[in-house]
Amino acid sequence: MLRVRKKANLEATQTAFPHQLEAFEAAKDLPYSAVFHEQGLGKTKIGLDLALFWLAQGVVDSVLIVTKKSLIANWQSEVAAHSHLRPRVLSQDRKSNYYAFNSPAVLYLAHYEALLSERRRFALFLKTRKVGVLLDESHKIKNPAARVSVALHDLSESFVRRVIMTGTPIANRPFDLWSQIRFLDGGEALGHDFAAFKRDLDLSNELGQDAKRAASFASGVEALFERIRAFSIRETKDSAGLKLPNKTVRNLDCDLEPRQAELYDQFREELAAIVVQGGKPVLDDAELLLKRLMRLVQVASNPAMVDQSYRREPGKLLPLESLVQQTMDSGEKIIVWTSFTENADFLGRHLKPYGSCIVHGALSIAVREQALAAFRQDPACRVLVATPGAAKEGLTLTVANHAVFYDRSFSLDDYLQAQDRIHRISQERACFVTNLVAMNTIDGWVDALLSAKNLAAQLGQGDIARNEYDAQADYAFGTMLRDVLGLEDVEET
Repeated sequence: MLRVRKKANLEATQTAFPHQLEAFEAAKDLPYSAVFHEQGLGKTKIGLDLALFWLAQGVVDSVLIVTKKSLIANWQSEVAAHSHLRPRVLSQDRKSNYYAFNSPAVLYLAHYEALLSERRRFALFLKTRKVGVLLDESHKIKNPAARVSVALHDLSESFVRRVIMTGTPIANRPFDLWSQIRFLDGGEALGHDFAAFKRDLDLSNELGQDAKRAASFASGVEALFERIRAFSIRETKDSAGLKLPNKTVRNLDCDLEPRQAELYDQFREELAAIVVQGGKPVLDDAELLLKRLMRLVQVASNPAMVDQSYRREPGKLLPLESLVQQTMDSGEKIIVWTSFTENADFLGRHLKPYGSCIVHGALSIAVREQALAAFRQDPACRVLVATPGAAKEGLTLTVANHAVFYDRSFSLDDYLQAQDRIHRISQERACFVTNLVAMNTIDGWVDALLSAKNLAAQLGQGDIARNEYDAQADYAFGTMLRDVLGLEDVEET
């Protein structure tokens, strides 16, 4: 038995908000639980209070927190702010990990890739002591076939306490929940057959043409949260009674620049020729289709990403500059989101006169941290240009109260997580989120798709009632593909 030479101070250093205390009380004695509080409600504090309680009660010898690699530094800061503990960090340095695994530490911090690479050691480690685990941003394991998901499912029962935490449990489609819940209960609540679960809860293109199937889908989604309610805690900013400043979301229509419009039509026609032959759709691979459709998103955003000869200013650039200038005039800061690394570099260079810094996945974590620190602390750094994949989760960026989506992917998780970097606890000013939408392009379809995904997520997470869902449900995205591709005589799919 490993013994700590000096007894750790397990007192929390900050008082919880009422909604955080309620979540803690609901989860502290459960063998497993899901904390699904909306982004910005302080799930980190809830998780750390649970860890301190388990340790103080002797329920566990150690607690392991697993998060994204880019959030390790953020978690180190949060642990320091909310407790007296100092976590041992498990990385992909096997020598360093050897000493960490054999230390008497009570709190460990690891990223998902480290857990995967050290899977065998983790299995041995869990046999030597009682360990509780917190999976931060648990939608990371939403795909049950992913290697990290398989590894965690295999290790699950070896943890004496298990908690998953995410503000977007239904990250894109209702079936995203299955793998996360399986980590907790081994399939008891949502069943053992993922294929069947996915088939019944797929937000498919056919729902708009089949009323019976649409009703069945809505009923299945409506029942989803009830199936996991016994061990799940979900609060939104409204239900928690949190008095945050207002958040206004709007779409701003933009015209394509003439050469950009020509390129868009060219790429659209090429895609239509691939997708539809003989008047019928022939591309059955949904993932491949989405990849091809993403090319249209790029052209509507910045054609230079797909055509190096393009040297003009894209249609969205002038409206973006106007929004940035308005923000500068008001003495405030702004985040510009784009889905593409190349675009982030382009926009960052273009907005340099306004004091821009850039964060995206091709930059090292150290460089990203430096840019984020500058944005938070340097008055001269007024604009953050970022990709959701590199900065959408776990970060508090309330130094800004404006966010612009220069373009959007098909990911609801990216969209919701990114916009709520500014609308969260500690924000004191009204927040403004603007989506730049290129008229008569795929941007309109993306907007409809994300709206449908968001509504289904709200129903599945228990945020809205069935009657509210039925009043707003619109499956038009399923029939919009013909318009996106400029087709008039193609049979419905």
